[in-house]
Amino acid sequence: MKIQNPVLPGYNPDPSIVRVGDDYYIATSTFEWFPGVRIHHSKDLVNWELVSLPLNTTKLLDMKGNGDGGGIWAPCLSYCDGMFYLIYTDMKTEDSSAFRDGHNYLTTATDIKGPWSDPIYLNSSGFDPSLFHDDDGRKYLVNPIWDHRIGHHWSYGIVMQEYSHEQKKLIGKPKVIWKGTPVGMTEGPHLYKINGYYYLMCAEGGTDYHHSEAIARSKDIWGPYEADPQSPMLSAFYTPDNGLQKCGHASLVETQNGEWYLAHLTSRPLELGRKPIFDIGIHGTCPLGRETAIQKIEWVDGWPRVVGGRQGSLEVEAPNLPEVKFAPTWPGRDDFDSEELNIHYQSLRVPLTEQMVTLKERPGFLRIYGHESLASYHTQALVARRWRSVNFDAQTSVEFKPETFQQLAGLTCIYNRDNFTFAYVTWDEELGRCIDVIGRSIKKYYAPLGGKLIKIPEDVTTVHFKVEVRGEYYQYFYSFDGVNFTAIDYKFRSGDLSDDHIQRNGGLAFFTGAFVGVTCIDMQGTHLNADFDYFSYVDKE
Repeated sequence: MKIQNPVLPGYNPDPSIVRVGDDYYIATSTFEWFPGVRIHHSKDLVNWELVSLPLNTTKLLDMKGNGDGGGIWAPCLSYCDGMFYLIYTDMKTEDSSAFRDGHNYLTTATDIKGPWSDPIYLNSSGFDPSLFHDDDGRKYLVNPIWDHRIGHHWSYGIVMQEYSHEQKKLIGKPKVIWKGTPVGMTEGPHLYKINGYYYLMCAEGGTDYHHSEAIARSKDIWGPYEADPQSPMLSAFYTPDNGLQKCGHASLVETQNGEWYLAHLTSRPLELGRKPIFDIGIHGTCPLGRETAIQKIEWVDGWPRVVGGRQGSLEVEAPNLPEVKFAPTWPGRDDFDSEELNIHYQSLRVPLTEQMVTLKERPGFLRIYGHESLASYHTQALVARRWRSVNFDAQTSVEFKPETFQQLAGLTCIYNRDNFTFAYVTWDEELGRCIDVIGRSIKKYYAPLGGKLIKIPEDVTTVHFKVEVRGEYYQYFYSFDGVNFTAIDYKFRSGDLSDDHIQRNGGLAFFTGAFVGVTCIDMQGTHLNADFDYFSYVDKE
C-alpha cells in the first residue's frame, strides 16, 4: 500500500498531525475562511476524511473585518490525558503591514467533533503557536516572536513559556530558545521529546519555493539547541523538477508500530516541467494553494531523515497498518436536501446565519439573501468549496428576480476579495433580466463580455451556470434548460487565482487557494433572495 501525495489535495496548509490510539488527525489552516481550522481523520495515513471544523462560532473566532490572508494561521492539534488541545492564531492585520496584530488562543474538547470549550487567551507576541506536553506533566507554548522594527528581520526567534492547565494561562517568563539557522524566517515551531532529546522543528525560508524545514535538539528543554548539521531536513528548492514544491512547515508522528512519518505543506505548480517555475508572470502558479503531503522518516545518528530524499516524494511507502476507507463526505452533487450545509462548504470571515443563508425556508433549495459584494471585508453571503484539482466541473442553477443592476446572483471562482471571477444573473435597463460576467485581478476590475449582456427569455425561471476548469484555463457556461449549455466566450487563467500570480504582480496574497461557489449580492440593502436548486463539483481526473 502506498501513500499518494498530496493526501489532502487543494488548499490545506500548515498541517499539524497527531495520533490518538489507532486514529490519526491533521489540523490545517483556514485563514479568512469560516469556520476556522479543518481537521481530517485517518486510520492508515492513506485514506482521509474531513470530520470537524471546530471554530464555528464567533465566540471562538470573530473575523469580521480581518484582512485578506488574516484569520487562522497554523493551528496546532495535540492530545493529552483524554483531551484534545487546539491552539490557533487569529491574525487581525493583513500581510502588507510591518505590524502583526495576532492573538493566540486555546480551545479543548474530549471529542474531535466537539463541543469545543470557550477560548482561552494565551498571548499576542507572534503567530504559529504550538503546545508541547512534557512527560513530567508540564506544558509549554512555543511561537515565533514578530519583530516589527525597521531594519530588523521579522523573525526574532522562537520563544517558549510554560502553560498552566490548572490556572488556564501562561506562567513564568518567556524565553527565546532558538534563533533558527541562517536560512531565516524561522516560524511554525513544534516541540517533541524523543529518546532523551528535545527536538524543535521549524519552518524556514518563507512559504514559497524557498520553503524548508529545519530541526534542532537539546538535552534541556530551555536549550541551548543545536541545529541538524545536514539542515534543511525537508526542502524542494534544490530540485525544481520535483512534483512537490514549496515543501516545509512540518510535524512528526509515530505510528503504533514504531514507524515515523512527517506531514508537511506542499504545492504543485501548473507549469512544472514545461516552464521555469521561478520565472515571474504566470510561471510557477499554484491555484490549488498549499496542500498537505506525508513522507516517511528514518532516524540516522539521532536525526530524522526523509526517506527518498529531503525534496519529498509523490508516492510513499505506507505504514504497516490495515487499510481503512471511508464513505465520501462530498456527494458530487448536493441537492440541498439536508437542513445543514455540507461540511466541505465555507464562507468568508463570518458565519452564515439564517438571515443570510437557509436550507429550511424552501426545502430542497439553498436560499441566499443578498448581502455585501465579493469585495467586502465584512458580510458576504457566499457558500463555496475548495478546488481539489485543476480538472473539474462545477455546476448550479439559480432562480432570481433582480429589479436593479445592484442585485446579482450566480457562480464564482474566487481566491479572495481582490481576485475572483463571477458569472451571474442581474438586471439591465434595456434587457431586463440578463447574464453578465465580472472579473477582478490585483484589485482591477474587467468586463469579459465587453458590455454584450446575455438576455434571459421572459419564460425562463431558472438559469444554470457551469464552470469547466481544465489545467491552465477555465471557462463559464450557461443554460436555460439545464441540458444544452452555451460557452461564455472568454477563458480565464487558473493561475490568476494563486498566491504566486497575485504576490508577483504587487497584490496582497500569499496563503490560500482557489474556491468555487455560489453567492447573492444586494447592494440596495433589501436582501433580495436567490434560490439555488443544486451545486455539483466533480473532479475529472
